[in-house]
Amino acid sequence: MPRRRDRARAMSGTADTDAPFDLSLLGRTARVDVSGRCSLGGCDLAGLADRFGTPLFVYDEVELRARAAEYREHFGDGVIYASKAFLNLAMAHLVDEEGLRLDVATGGELEVARAAGFPPERIVFHGNNKSTDELAAALEAGVGRIIVDSTDEIDRLTGLVTGGLPIPAILLRVTPGVEAHTHEAITTGVDDTKFGLSIATGAAGDAFRRVVDSPALRLVGLHAHIGSQVFAIDAFAKSAHVVVDFVAAMSKETGFLVDELDLGGGLGVRYLSHDDAPTIAGYAATLRRALSDAWSDAGLAGEPVLFVEPGRSIVAPAGLTLYTVGTVKTVDGVRTYVAVDGGMSDNIRTAAYAAEYEAFLPTRAEAPRPLRATVAGKHCEQGDLLVRDARLPADVAVGDVLATPVTGAYGYAMASNYNKMTRPAVIFVRDGEARVVTRRETADDLIRLDTRPER
Repeated sequence: MPRRRDRARAMSGTADTDAPFDLSLLGRTARVDVSGRCSLGGCDLAGLADRFGTPLFVYDEVELRARAAEYREHFGDGVIYASKAFLNLAMAHLVDEEGLRLDVATGGELEVARAAGFPPERIVFHGNNKSTDELAAALEAGVGRIIVDSTDEIDRLTGLVTGGLPIPAILLRVTPGVEAHTHEAITTGVDDTKFGLSIATGAAGDAFRRVVDSPALRLVGLHAHIGSQVFAIDAFAKSAHVVVDFVAAMSKETGFLVDELDLGGGLGVRYLSHDDAPTIAGYAATLRRALSDAWSDAGLAGEPVLFVEPGRSIVAPAGLTLYTVGTVKTVDGVRTYVAVDGGMSDNIRTAAYAAEYEAFLPTRAEAPRPLRATVAGKHCEQGDLLVRDARLPADVAVGDVLATPVTGAYGYAMASNYNKMTRPAVIFVRDGEARVVTRRETADDLIRLDTRPER
């Protein structure tokens, strides 16, 4: 009978370093059969590689929906899926079906949402440098909220409304000056950031006064985001207190009290078996308690509607990437390189953020993993490394299917055509069925935007 390793034992941190791969890093439908082959969503992973080719992104649809539902359980209608983590038509449909709102950050993401038929009133439009055309498209589409990120954006919106477009409901993005204890490239809550308006410098207060007095804009709330892949949930609580103190000060000065607080996303997830990531339930309890306490301490009336913006914590654990091993190269006394048929074109995070992953062979999922190796990509960069210190079975060989788990966020979303690689296919698996939700690119796709030179 297929089995799934006990989660509590897998997360104990006391396992032998040569131990088999920790299945709890996969979606909840992961199973291993008596021969040691791993399946997800009732589909044999190596079989998926044979059928659809590699590299291949595979999402456990049950896991996606369960994580969305858990957020809904704790935050009700206040869940806004951060589409930058992963977006295509199928994902937009799933988000809509699960009753979540949708965060878009560019005109392109807005177009995908519209093509999917996502209700525009449930769309929140982000971005630190929205163009006039993007803002006009958002107003014409009737998006529910625009997160205003700068005074220049206030100017653009004012001009569009003066020109006859609808008055938008906006949230003003403020930076609370809170350190999220994450990688500097994904830290957004400190004062030295391209995002939002600083509370500490007075920029947020100046913008607040201007918007409150503007007949062209309807201020409904504030937005604050401290970073991504955050494990220290006390940082979210600290941010809530800083923002509420700002609300209180502005309310006292202007007489205007906001109705909504969007405290962003950024909840961290387990990438490695020994990671001790916060739970959605713990995050919700901490955030709600901090907001309630801060609001009460400030002596403010009622309580605002709370919004959060999960992305990674919904899609990352639900996805994995399949590759085929093409080369095994041992540099005596240095390391072994296991090279696969993808790389930084389908997962830039290791090169960009020194992100860490694990790896396993789906055909031998419960085999010991004594070999320390570096899983390398095929691009012309020494930095094209997917897993720097992977643990693998000693007999890993050319032709093996290799998987990296927890790649559902910022893998396909940040994929490129570097070295003219075609972007992988994306499939959703559920109840033994696999469906292609984004087709694999072809060689024709690589030249379809080019103009042919005259001979």
